[in-house]
Amino acid sequence: MVLLHVLFEHAAGYALFAVKEVEEIGMLLPQVEESVLSIGKFNSMVSLAAFFPFKSAQGALENINAISEGVVHADLKLFLETNLPHSAKKKAALGVSDAKIGAALQEEFSFSIQTGGVVAEIIRGVRLHFHSLVKGLTGLAASKAQLGLGHSYSRAKVKFNVNRADNMIIQSIALLDQLDKDINTFSMRVREWYGYHFPELIKIVSENSMYCRMAQLIGNRKELSEESLPGLEEVVMDSTKAQAILDASRSSMGMDISPIDLINIERFSNRVVSLAAYRLELQEYLRSKMSQVAPNLAALIGEVVGARLISHAGSLTNLAKYPASTVQILGAEKALFRALKTRGNTPKYGLIFHSTFIGRAAAKNKGRISRYLANKCTIASRIDCFSEVPTSVFGDKLRGQVEERLSFYETGDLPRKNVDVMQEAVKEVSSDNRSRLMGAGCPRFRVENGEADATVVKKKKKQATEEMEVEAENGAEDAPTKKKKKRKSEVEEPAAAEETETPTKKKKKQKTEAEETPETPVSEKKKKKKKESAD
Repeated sequence: MVLLHVLFEHAAGYALFAVKEVEEIGMLLPQVEESVLSIGKFNSMVSLAAFFPFKSAQGALENINAISEGVVHADLKLFLETNLPHSAKKKAALGVSDAKIGAALQEEFSFSIQTGGVVAEIIRGVRLHFHSLVKGLTGLAASKAQLGLGHSYSRAKVKFNVNRADNMIIQSIALLDQLDKDINTFSMRVREWYGYHFPELIKIVSENSMYCRMAQLIGNRKELSEESLPGLEEVVMDSTKAQAILDASRSSMGMDISPIDLINIERFSNRVVSLAAYRLELQEYLRSKMSQVAPNLAALIGEVVGARLISHAGSLTNLAKYPASTVQILGAEKALFRALKTRGNTPKYGLIFHSTFIGRAAAKNKGRISRYLANKCTIASRIDCFSEVPTSVFGDKLRGQVEERLSFYETGDLPRKNVDVMQEAVKEVSSDNRSRLMGAGCPRFRVENGEADATVVKKKKKQATEEMEVEAENGAEDAPTKKKKKRKSEVEEPAAAEETETPTKKKKKQKTEAEETPETPVSEKKKKKKKESAD
């Protein structure tokens, strides 16, 4: 007979339930599913054998973390050892909800573990009526325990590193793109609005942010004089342009404007100028975040393009999981599916087109260099994602490889192999780490480094002595070996002369043997026939 017990993990503690009439329950599984809903019928099948409440919220979190990772906690082991029956006549079986923790319990204990079938339905009923099955536990207290443990478990599971947060990069690049659109729109509005008063300024100053600063500085064009030339030169950074603005203001065809309208134009241009200044600050912030999160990708392809790749992939981890072929056309999904639908040519590049490498390549080499650049981007993103210490050495080396490949397409000079370049990068990173540790005054590193140097010196000495011994032995054996070689050469010469004579003799022997061999089986058959006739 099998005694089935079911283990249930709750936020309040561990509970062990004894199941009555296991074989009948297993045969009537549909009836079990129906009886789970009613507490009266469920009590007839299941009874509480033992309950172990958690002493504190920290203990509950430790136990739940161990269960989620498939590890048997010391509290769970002690609880099962003390409460599970051990008898030779009756075999004990334990039902659990998770196969992972079941495998860990199977290694710890000798009894059998069950996970599916009727066990799942019983655990579903226990979860539904748990506060009624355990005395002294109310539904409100159980829900509060679940809520508190859920918050602490989620907080512990989210392993958030402040310095490696790619979410900030995703938000920054999205805001940067939005700011570019907004600044362009607002600058065009300032051009149209101020163009009624000073239309000639549009042709002289073409840049949006500079035009807004000029509109903010000039105000009423009739008030411009020779005294305002230094201020104009400071904004425009060109004396000829400043003089042209002054001359145009004197002979302008624009309409007169009221002071109230000028005030509104100046306010709006102030906003646009402040947005342009904030955009520069945001770009600097993005550069600093990329140097912390993905330094190799930023060194290879640039901060903005690298941030766009991370944003499009969703995270740096997702980008590191992508193959090079996906990174190559990342951002050109519409063109790809359109080409697949119409059976046309698929796109050669996506977001990586904005890098300088593809623009510098010739038209026939754009596809090649985009494929090569995507390959290097995947390597850089994987190094950034899975390396513990952020460094841009690999990104610089990969950028040098792309430059060499570009020159190879143009001039035909062979680039270096990837293995050699990566070995150089690894040596540089290891030397940087050593210097950093030595600069920090790490005594452990110094001791270990000294021991390593001593062992290397000892090994070199041993190798030198062994080489000297081998050379001495070789020098002693050189003389007899020469004599042996002479003797061998003398023996080989007559042997070669004999071999030239022997082939004719061998052929004759083979012919005679071939003629004699077919006679033997015939004679043996005759002898057998004679014996059979005699018998």
